[in-house]
This record gives sequence, C-alpha cells and structure tokens, in this order.
Amino acid sequence: MHGPAASGWLMVALCAATGAYCLLRMRSTVEEQRSAAGAEALMGFGMAVMAVPSTAFTPPGWAWAGYAAVFGAAVPHALWAVRRGAHHLHHLMGAAAMVYMAVAMASSAPGHHHGGGDSGVPLVTGALLLYFAGYVLLSGARLVPAVAVAAGPAPPGWADRPELARACRLSMAIAMVAMLLTM
Repeated sequence: MHGPAASGWLMVALCAATGAYCLLRMRSTVEEQRSAAGAEALMGFGMAVMAVPSTAFTPPGWAWAGYAAVFGAAVPHALWAVRRGAHHLHHLMGAAAMVYMAVAMASSAPGHHHGGGDSGVPLVTGALLLYFAGYVLLSGARLVPAVAVAAGPAPPGWADRPELARACRLSMAIAMVAMLLTM
C-alpha cells in the first residue's frame, strides 16, 4: 500500500495480531464462532501482508493476481454463508474489497500504463469507504459496554469472547478504511 512506512508497519502489526486472535477463536466450541473466525483470520493476515510498506518490500506483479484469486475464492464462500446470517455479508464485502484493492494495486504496478488521468475517487472506492466507515461507527457503538452484572457467570475462554471478536472486526474495518484511503 502507499503511505508512510510507520503507519504501514502499525497496520501490519494490528492486522496480524487480529488474524492470530481469529485463529485462536477457531478453537471455540460455538460453531458460528469457528465459521466466522476462519474468514476473519484470512482477512487479517491478508490485510497484514498487503499493508507491508512498499519501501520494505515491493511484491512482484503476479502477487496481486494471487491476492485477487485467494480473496476471489473467498467471495463465493462468503456469499454462501450469507444465508446463515447478516454478519457474513460483512465478510462478503471484505473479500470483495480485497479483490478490488488487489486489482487496483496490480494496475498501478510499475510497467502498467494507464489510459487516462484520474478524476478523483473512483466510485467503487467511495462506496467501499462509505460501507466500512459506517461499519466502523456501528461496531464502535456496539462496543460501548452495557450495565455490568457484578455476580455473573465465569467469563468464557479466550476463544468465546464476543466482545473481543467485535473489537477485532472493528480494528480490521478501521484498517480497511485506512487502506482504501491510501489508494
């Protein structure tokens, strides 16, 4: 991605940590948690690799086609999972956004010639920015704690903490907004 190296490395760390926690969530006893965690781990690690500053590593041109293929394969899986719940629609949007960014990065790679000048923010980028910014606001509002119960049941294991899963989704959505802004 384009942008300052320090913010790129911070995004790499955030997305990699999120992907690692999502791998931990795949050990959950709750089927829905395991199902969502796999897609979110793929997204976290994919975003981490994509966010590596170009000053540290510039992937070869064919790597962007690989990104598009991996996340393109995740699109039908997410589309199939949408029938189980609205949350999977977010996975669909995330996978589609990753395909879009991979194609955009491939077209901006050295040696690829553009046909005309840029006329501002492309429509797809703007629509994705609106979606993910809205998701960030909605997810952030959902993280506001409700009234805590003093004597509740024992806290679940690390893999079954819905508030941590929501925080991971929020951090990846914020990272997606940042990545889309740098395009």
